[in-house]
Amino acid sequence: MATGPLRKRLNKRPSVPKSHTPMATRPSSPKFYKNTSLILLMFLIIAAFVLLGISWNIFSTVGYSTLFTGIYSIEVVNQFPHDPNAFTQGLLYAGNGSLFESTGLYGRSSVRKVDIQTGKVEILQEMDSRYFGEGLTLLGERLFQVTWLTKIGFKYDRNDFSKSEKFTHQMQDGWGLATDGKVLFGSDGSSVLYKIDPQTLKVIDKHVVKYKDHEVHNLNELEFIKDEVWANVYQTDCIARISQDDGRVLGWILLPNLREGLLAAGNNAIDVLNGIAWDSNTNRIFVTGKLWPKLYEIKLHPIKKQFKDGAIEQLCLRQTFFL
Repeated sequence: MATGPLRKRLNKRPSVPKSHTPMATRPSSPKFYKNTSLILLMFLIIAAFVLLGISWNIFSTVGYSTLFTGIYSIEVVNQFPHDPNAFTQGLLYAGNGSLFESTGLYGRSSVRKVDIQTGKVEILQEMDSRYFGEGLTLLGERLFQVTWLTKIGFKYDRNDFSKSEKFTHQMQDGWGLATDGKVLFGSDGSSVLYKIDPQTLKVIDKHVVKYKDHEVHNLNELEFIKDEVWANVYQTDCIARISQDDGRVLGWILLPNLREGLLAAGNNAIDVLNGIAWDSNTNRIFVTGKLWPKLYEIKLHPIKKQFKDGAIEQLCLRQTFFL
């Protein structure tokens, strides 16, 4: 998805008084103590169950919002060179140590195959200057790509990018694509995650993506990882882990250190985080960004500290790109 000038907005308990009860005469029978102990034990057990029930009802009432703990930081395992002129819009693992990548910008859009270790572009198919390349995914032997501000996409032979055919889709725009091997998942910059039939390219299901009670707008590049759809959120350093079943956000991955590190090293021309690739054979995750000179292999680590109310919303949610 474009950025900067290329993207314009279309635009709480009272105290209880103690009652006074006459003191009973303390009996000396051991049997009394045994009975009293049993009664007290039963009372404590019943009280424990009551308290557990109250707690469960409270958690059920506030639900996912209160129990949500899926926040992750990252560890950089490896970093590799990446074309600093590539305006990355789509990224996926191609096998044999290479990636498929879709790049954007008018007159500079392309589909390419890239060697991970060297960053060298092995195969390049430049797009017609009328099109702004966007999300990319591979299903079978065909690459599917969408384009910005149109409902037009392209299918490519994975081994010969020059063999392509045009298609149209039903999303409002083309931003991201991913697949589980059966259907396509798509994003159009809104808060909607689409399921698309790869044969007819028609929308067969869709869900509004939500974190707590907030819609997650600006869903961008997508990847399907272990039954979840992962999405870059445009203009943030966050990746949302989304349930494919109902659009609920299952977790957040926070990656501000990557962009901040590049800026600190003098890479002032970089744009936003964008691009997630998953090597399912070796469980490797790769990320990069638009005009980034680096591709990163990362691992996730759960963040155990508690965030202040509203902190994740501030980091990872943005106003809708569309009016």
